[in-house]
Amino acid sequence: MTAHNQNWDDLRFFLAVARAGTLSGAARSLGVTHSTVFRRLGAFEERLGVRLFERLPDGYALTGAGEAMQETAIRIDEEIIALSRQVTGQDQRLSGLIRITAIDMLATGLLPPHLAAFHAAQPGIELEVIVSDIPLDLTRREADVALRIGNTPQETLVGRRVGRLAFGVYASAERAAQGIDDDLAVNDWIGFGRSHGAIGQRLADWLPEMQPIYRTNSISAALAAARAGSGLAPLPCVVADRAPDLFRIALFPEDFRLDLWLLTHEDLRNTARIRAFMDFMADVLATDADLLEGRRAQAGCLGKGIP
Repeated sequence: MTAHNQNWDDLRFFLAVARAGTLSGAARSLGVTHSTVFRRLGAFEERLGVRLFERLPDGYALTGAGEAMQETAIRIDEEIIALSRQVTGQDQRLSGLIRITAIDMLATGLLPPHLAAFHAAQPGIELEVIVSDIPLDLTRREADVALRIGNTPQETLVGRRVGRLAFGVYASAERAAQGIDDDLAVNDWIGFGRSHGAIGQRLADWLPEMQPIYRTNSISAALAAARAGSGLAPLPCVVADRAPDLFRIALFPEDFRLDLWLLTHEDLRNTARIRAFMDFMADVLATDADLLEGRRAQAGCLGKGIP
């Protein structure tokens, strides 16, 4: 392939397949169809006159030529992304797109009214919310801003801790009316899968005898199951206390709480639209402190605590 007909888009498709190991995974990461990836990769290999991947029953594996190309493609990819961050970081316009990533619970239960208020204040800025339980890579510009729960973020990200999430045990009104066993562990429970391992581990620490009747990878799905009366669910107060048909049975101890972070890449911190969004969100989330930390108890809260 000569210099004049090199196409970065071809390398982008190649890298997506190399990273995902499957056409379907590459298609999801690129936001295109499976057939588009298949067609583009085949055409790229044909122009090069070399096979970059071995087609295996369970996916695609790099050939020797593919491994050699991957090293160069990754280096080019990193340089292009870094250049994009640096250029965007100099943008002082209060317009353009901000891509925000958050887990489903935050995207549906916390962000919507604040995003509406931000749009009213800054109508020239377009917002896109990417819901993902897998942290997106802000270094690779998979998103511009992340609202994340957990420990101290990676060094290349900057921002601030904007709250502490309290968790409680919740049940439907019908289940609460039937009576909850004082030994909470013997009740039916809704648990979480690996993507919410921190919550699951904390729950196991306080209630080691507890056995979930089923698990989910979605806090929103757990909340829906609790509302349907399937069992007790460990849920963040910021979402569950707003649900009129859920009762808080107990509040977890202080050290069950998780930090809430608002983050961006250090190269984007001075971009006008990013800075405006970060400042706005930090201010409005500060007004949510009582709700985030479980101090705005429902009228129907039974008021127990887990020792």
